[in-house]
Order: sequence, then C-alpha cells, then structure tokens
Amino acid sequence: MEVQNAREKKDSVVEPMVHLIVFKLGIEEFGIRIEQVKEVTITPEITRMPKTPSFIKGVANIRGDILAIMDLEERFQVERSASVDRHTYTLVIEAKDYTLGFIVKEVPQSLTLPVSSIDKAPSFIQDININENFIEGIGKIDNRLIIVLDIFKILTSDEIMELRG
Repeated sequence: MEVQNAREKKDSVVEPMVHLIVFKLGIEEFGIRIEQVKEVTITPEITRMPKTPSFIKGVANIRGDILAIMDLEERFQVERSASVDRHTYTLVIEAKDYTLGFIVKEVPQSLTLPVSSIDKAPSFIQDININENFIEGIGKIDNRLIIVLDIFKILTSDEIMELRG
C-alpha cells in the first residue's frame, strides 16, 4: 500500500512552469517572464531626445509616467520584419532603478512552458556576449524556438546611468 502511495505521489508531482510574454523581433520569437512585465500598451506618441543611443527612440507618456522607449530590434541588431503595422506595442518593464518601455511590432502573446523545455543558451553564444548575458535560455514548444530574455540584463550599468541622468 505504501509503495503504491509513494508511486502515486511521484506521478502527481507537478512540473514547475514558466509564464512568458512572447513577441517577435524580426522573424524570431522572444519571451520575457511575465513577472518582469508591468503592462502592455499600444505605443503612444514618442518624443525624440537628444544625445541618447540610437536604440532609444525617445520618451513617451504612459499613464502619466514619462518613460524612455527602447527599440529592441535595433538594440539587438535584428533584421527588421517586413510587416508594417500601423500600431506597435510597448512592454513596460519596471526594474529596481528604472522603468522603461520596449517596442514590439505585434501583439505580445501569453505562453506557459514547463521549465524543463527551456535549455541554457549554447555556451559559445554566452562567451561571445560576455557583457550581454541577457539570454536566459531557449524555450522549445512544438516546432518553435523562443529566445527567453532576462529583460533586466539588457542594459549595461553605464546605459542605465545615462538614461537616469
């Protein structure tokens, strides 16, 4: 009886899941853990700011807060997708030291994956991007590969200081 109960408990172990917000940059799919995203909104009008990196498109008023808006395709040097939508969407990220918006071209989707379906990025990619270890892993679901980002590591400390100043 105890052996059977132990087996039932083992079979009923729930695999940990990761809830992602998934979006496309160019033709590739990327994901961010949902707890790193404060909100998703249609991108408001952006005001260009002088002396900012080219991947910072400017600032925008989102619910009364003035946020820097970053173009992730430009930041990652991803070839832009051919689709030209009238609207873009902004993922609002609230880190400890800053709040920032990231532009994405399509409506982000919610996706839940088992933790076991996310592999570490190949070590040679991490070695190449020593200062850019923002790739948490590669999620696999069906025939899709989703690059999972740690959004809080996308900016260097120098860039954070530049944006705050």
